[in-house]
Amino acid sequence: MSEDRGWPREEHKWGFLLTAGKGYGIDDPDGGLVSACVVTEYGPHDPALAAIGMVLVAGRHARQGVGRRLMRHVISAMGTTPLTLHATPYGRPLYEELGFKVTGRAEMVCGHFTPGGPEPRIATRAATAEDLTAILRLDEQVFGADRTHIVTRLPAFADQLRVAEESGRIIGYAGAWPNMDTHVVGPLIARDTSVAQALITSLAAHTDRPLRTDIDVRHEELLTWVKERGLESIAFNSVMSNGITELPGDWSRRFAPVTVAAG
Repeated sequence: MSEDRGWPREEHKWGFLLTAGKGYGIDDPDGGLVSACVVTEYGPHDPALAAIGMVLVAGRHARQGVGRRLMRHVISAMGTTPLTLHATPYGRPLYEELGFKVTGRAEMVCGHFTPGGPEPRIATRAATAEDLTAILRLDEQVFGADRTHIVTRLPAFADQLRVAEESGRIIGYAGAWPNMDTHVVGPLIARDTSVAQALITSLAAHTDRPLRTDIDVRHEELLTWVKERGLESIAFNSVMSNGITELPGDWSRRFAPVTVAAG
């Protein structure tokens, strides 16, 4: 269905999302699916937040209200759980009709990273199993909800998982996972812009692929910096929510999501 709509297959990402989240779909009587999406819940018990992503409608069923029907089902199934999603300009009117409101924007950038300027002074290294507790603690502070089921899958999902340290304390972490011919940088959580820069530089140093990431537009300094180093703007998505006026956590330390499909 992804190929039918001109999307890449993204099997690696689909596998991750369907393992960490829950797939919803409408069966096609002629075989396959009419529509599908993935919902990722963040707990630990009664979900504090759920992210909707990978919303697809088969081309032959487009413009027949199928996507609206699936989304209404998901919203009903999630009850009072606050919802969030990243919407393209094409999808935004539907989500607004369903009660979602724009709470932010993300800029997608992509390209070969070329180091330049002063070397980052922040120490970075590959994450180890011993770092997991500290990473989980930092992630929950910044994201505002427990993402243990996501973070603990990152070592298997990502080709790289790196941390930034200061005086023996982890002050940021980032992953780079393969998607078609790129490495997607996400999550990217850092104490400040200089730490985010150090993490991106260290990830880029260990891959020959172009980097792609979705950066919160409020992080203007980081966006300027990555563009000066070869990444180009390719799209803007609206961050939308239903049931909350803004996302939980600390946006100032949340630079990029794991994936726009899961937050």
